[in-house]
Amino acid sequence: MTALFHFHRRQVLSALAVLTLKPWAAEAANLWTYTLRAARGQTVYFNAWAGSERINAYLQWVAAKVQRDFGVKLQHVKISDAADVVKRVRAEKQAGRKDTEGTVDLIWINGENFAAMKRYALLSAPFAQTLPNFQWVDTAGKPTTLVDFSVSTDGLESPWGMAQLTFFADRQRLPQLPQSMAELLALARSQPGRITYPRPPNFHGTTFIKQALIEHAPDVKVLSQPVTPETLQAQAAPLWRFLDALHPHLWRGGKQFPQNSAAQRQMMADGELLLALTFNPNEAANEIAAKRLSATVQSWQFAKGTIGNTHFVAIPYNAPSKAGAQVVANFLLSPAAQARKADIDVWGDPTVLDVARLPAADRARFQSAPRAGQVTQSAPALPEPHASWVDALEKEWTRRYGV
Repeated sequence: MTALFHFHRRQVLSALAVLTLKPWAAEAANLWTYTLRAARGQTVYFNAWAGSERINAYLQWVAAKVQRDFGVKLQHVKISDAADVVKRVRAEKQAGRKDTEGTVDLIWINGENFAAMKRYALLSAPFAQTLPNFQWVDTAGKPTTLVDFSVSTDGLESPWGMAQLTFFADRQRLPQLPQSMAELLALARSQPGRITYPRPPNFHGTTFIKQALIEHAPDVKVLSQPVTPETLQAQAAPLWRFLDALHPHLWRGGKQFPQNSAAQRQMMADGELLLALTFNPNEAANEIAAKRLSATVQSWQFAKGTIGNTHFVAIPYNAPSKAGAQVVANFLLSPAAQARKADIDVWGDPTVLDVARLPAADRARFQSAPRAGQVTQSAPALPEPHASWVDALEKEWTRRYGV
């Protein structure tokens, strides 16, 4: 009986597929109208990293817009690490919190934190593709909008912005920019004490490690699969040899590391270091515009590519204001919000949208003259290793170099 039911169901679905799509569009519009009505008057507690004044100011702008246009109050819950929020939601589930009794409505997330929430069923029902503005997301040109650290998003999180490992340096101090980890090692040997990277588990430091892993792994395809002790040993052995060779030539002999990328950036600005790194290709341009870096600073990515990914927003399973969270997520995908976020004078976070497909008026929002410090030639975005590699690499790095 069950097989027969599924057979007839497939026949019905096949028949509907050849009919006009207007009824389906109408149904989606009706569902979204219901979501908008349910969202009005709700308060959305958005747990998001608060380490940037620019980002905090942008979220204040978003809050004003969604309050005015949709009657949704957005409360930015300022956090330092999304992993802490994941632990809180997991504790709520273990304590038996029901589907509307949580403390988090929306979370800024990606990578191993998303993988953990998906693994422990801490996320609400798939919603991303039902958002009206998702139609403009560049899922073809930016496949990481659908795959997060080699883990399929399955509609459980909505893309918000793009990121790619980017280096920047003052060309007056460093005329020849290294184009690979091998060239970086050569530079460190020729300029001892002038190169370093943030200390893992800071995510910029871990990203540096993953970039070196990708460039040295015997079989890079293995990195897209969950890590095992055997694959860690086989694929990471050349990485540790590279770091063993690099560390003696780093700042303070590789015995100490900056706590984060902001500290490294300041050390570069002061002339103590030759270069710094970021995951926002526009960060140096932001800092130049704010007069915190010299206009002679240039950003670049390694010739054969650097790690790139997408950051997202997700709704926990027990969010009290799920409708409001969807309305906020949809607004974050709007051309107006994405263009403002991409503006270097505001944030400078690259868009997830396919700008070429937008209506002309919306395309115009993204048009701006090149700015000092921007990447002049983008390199390929290399896919992140599977999320499970993060913890394994950080633990082994700490065991080897963390003293």
